[in-house]
Order: sequence, then C-alpha cells, then structure tokens
Amino acid sequence: MKIILASSSSYRQTILKKLHIPFTCVTPNIDESSVLGETISDQVERLAKSKALAISTKEANVNSYVIGSDQLASFNGQVLGKPGDFATAKQQLLMFSGQTVTLYTGLCLVHSAKNQLAHIVETFDVTFKTLTEGQISTYLRIEQPYDCAGSFKCEGLGIALFESLDGRDPNTLIGLPLIALMDLFKTMSVDLFDYMQS
Repeated sequence: MKIILASSSSYRQTILKKLHIPFTCVTPNIDESSVLGETISDQVERLAKSKALAISTKEANVNSYVIGSDQLASFNGQVLGKPGDFATAKQQLLMFSGQTVTLYTGLCLVHSAKNQLAHIVETFDVTFKTLTEGQISTYLRIEQPYDCAGSFKCEGLGIALFESLDGRDPNTLIGLPLIALMDLFKTMSVDLFDYMQS
C-alpha cells in the first residue's frame, strides 16, 4: 500500500510519522484563495480535497492513498492566516489574550483508482491566558511562529500561552488529526495497524 501526504509541511510530516506507516510527501500546487461567501469549515474542507485530488489524479499516484489537509484559525468570526512577521504575530497574540481561538482542520483521503474519497473537518478550541506585551514578545523572540496560523506552536513553547485546550485530538492543533485520519482509512476498509512498522 502506498500513502502520499499532499503537503510540504514539516509539521504534518512529523505528525504522520507518529503512526509508523511508510509514506512519501508531494507538494500540491493549488489555488488556496478563499471563495466569497464560503464558511471557514467549507474552505478548509475544499482546500484539503483540492490538495489530495491534485496529487491523486496524477497517473503515477492513482493507486495511492493520498492525504490532504488544510487549517485555518478563527477569532471572533475572523479568519487568521499565518502572521509572517513579528509585528503581525504580536498583534494577533494581544487580541487573543484571555480569549478563545478556534482552529479548523479539513482532512481528506482519496484513492483515485478505487474511486474513494472521504473527508472530515475537525475543530479545536484554544483559550489563552491573560498575557502581557512582555510575555508575548518573549514568546515570539524564542519561538518565531511566523509560519503558523494563529501565531503559536502548541507543540513547543506555545503551550505556555494557553489556559485550556478543548478538542478530540491534540494533533489537530498542528494540522493533521490522526484519530480522524485513522477513521477515514477505516471507512475505506484499511486498518493502518496492518501497515505500522517499528
């Protein structure tokens, strides 16, 4: 069985390695623009599907299981992208102080030759401590999470920013919900335990 992660994200690769299954990575080349009137949930679902289909429909990959994933953060109904720089990240974290941010992760599994497609959207709520500018600046200086939606890395020092976490799978925070992924494989009659290696 061949599995492809349709992503160039080192974070998602690290998460998928937790399952001890062999996989390769291929970067999808898709338009990630939002669509007018689309909900956040619909957007991450569409983009996860687009990523998986962009890879699975290539002739060399039609007999592979292709995983697509996309994540957006939302605060008070506003979509939050990757900050890109210190100033934007600081502004985001100041807004989040004492508040809750919801992460939406779209996940799609496709096998083109078998004409199989399954998808799900997982949410995860992160409630932040009341933070000072100094605490935020220290965090940003050390972690530099400028390529992360919401300006934090929960798998690192970002955990120090949080009051509480609420969701089914902590891997959702990093962009690849493994519990849901195993569920999607199960809907396609694949037991990943049969492919795990030490």
